[in-house]
Formats: sequence, C-alpha cells, structure tokens
Amino acid sequence: MIDVRSRSARGVLEHMVDHGLFGPRSVTWRVHLEPVMWVAGMRALLLQSLDPRVMRGTYQNSALFDPKKSYARFQRTVEFVGTRTFGPLADVDRAGARVRRLHAGLRGHDPDSGESYRIDAPEGLLWVHAAEIESYLDVARRSGLLDDDSADAYVAESVRAAEVVGIDPATVPSSVAEMAEYMAAVRPRLRMTDEARRAAGNLFAPQGAAPLQVRLGIAGLSTLALATLPRWARRLYGLPGLPTTDWSTTLTLRGLRTATGVLPAVPGPPEIEEARRLVRSSRAAAESG
Repeated sequence: MIDVRSRSARGVLEHMVDHGLFGPRSVTWRVHLEPVMWVAGMRALLLQSLDPRVMRGTYQNSALFDPKKSYARFQRTVEFVGTRTFGPLADVDRAGARVRRLHAGLRGHDPDSGESYRIDAPEGLLWVHAAEIESYLDVARRSGLLDDDSADAYVAESVRAAEVVGIDPATVPSSVAEMAEYMAAVRPRLRMTDEARRAAGNLFAPQGAAPLQVRLGIAGLSTLALATLPRWARRLYGLPGLPTTDWSTTLTLRGLRTATGVLPAVPGPPEIEEARRLVRSSRAAAESG
C-alpha cells in the first residue's frame, strides 16, 4: 500500500504518470464518478452522526452548525473528498496535511463523562472513515455499480484514503467482510444525541448561504439517503426499520443510476473532467482487447 507521505514512495512515483492515489483503472474512480454517489455522501453524514463523541466534537468545533458558514464548510468537505480521490499526489499530500494539522489542535467535551478528548483520536477518525466508505459501498452495490469482487477491491483501495488523514492502515477494514465486522463491533456505542438531531435537521431543511436549488437538492438527497441506512440506524433516527423500505430504496437507487446514466454529465472541476476522460479511455482500451 502506498503511503503518500513516504519519501521513497514519492521517489518512485515521480517517474510515473501522476493519477493520485487511485487512477483510471481503479474501482474508486469508476464508482465516485457516478452521480448516484451523492446519495452515499449524505448517507455517510447521517451515519457518522450516530457516534456521540464524533458528533459532539463536530458540533463544538465546526462551522457546519452555523447557517452563515455551513455551506462554505460543506463545500470544503466536498473539495477535500474530490482532491483525495482524483487529485495528483502533491495536492492529496497538502490536503491531508491541512486536515491533520486542523484536527490536531481541536478538542471535544463529553457532557456524559465530563472528559475532554482529542478530535483526532484514532477511534474517531476510523469511525468517520469507515462510515463514509461503508456508505459508498452500500449505495454502489445496491445501485448495481459493484459486484462482490469489485466491492472487495473498492474497500481495499479505500485504505489509501484513510492514510491521508493519519489513520494507521493496519486498523482499517480492507474487505467487505472486515467492514461488516467493524460496523458490528462499534454498533453498541452508537446512539442518537441532540447534536445528531440538529445535524439531521440541517440536512433536511438546510439554511444559510446555499442557493435555493442547492438547498432543495441537499434535502432531497438526504431524504433518500436516510432510507438507505441500515434498519438499526433508521430506528435510531425514529423511523421504522422495515424490509419493504430496503427493497423500494434499492429499486429507487437503480432507477436513479439508470436515469443519470443517460443524461449529460454535469460539468465538474478540471480533475473530475480529466478523470472522466481517462476512465472512458481505459474502458475503451479494455473492451478493444
């Protein structure tokens, strides 16, 4: 596994075409270029919010809860994920260093125990990463983007993303089975808090500087994302965890993926447009033999 902070790794990679952590033949690029994955991003935020310490640390330190600043903060998060996924190694390195530096100076307070804790505590960072990747994995599989083999490959590739924010790769789930084991292990500590309720409210009725069409889009995506959560997580949000919801949501995701597949792609930043071109070229080369 490549550590972008390793000098020896950089020395080797300098002589290669710099496609960042993943590249056009990766499962990660193929998955993250799909518009349906916006649902997964919202799902990740809802799932991450169920860890009390992570949510309270975010509430106490983040602009996400300030209507005047929340949209800009949301945009920075989207930009970081885009850079981490599609950017060249130097940009990934800078973005990761900036996030690690920011996290290192922040503390949270647990009102239940009275304890103070680091925002960059390993268990918190790992939860945020795992909830994000498990969300992308779930939506990608249910929308028909991944089969069993490519799902395992996607989770294995995601370990590289975890390293960027300072997580020990030895602790990161690297297969679908390991991800399921991790999620089962942390589930007892997850619950709904007042901070999580407020975070969810901001997703379903976003306020502030975001344009109206963006606020409506976020609310719509969040509503679908809530339905994609595991049954136990939907119950924590006060919703019934019915199998019929799972079936209908999977059908909706497949329909949404089909619909977005026949529509023109929304123009993106230069690195996204280049990634689209490279993935198309890679697919064409593979099909031609």
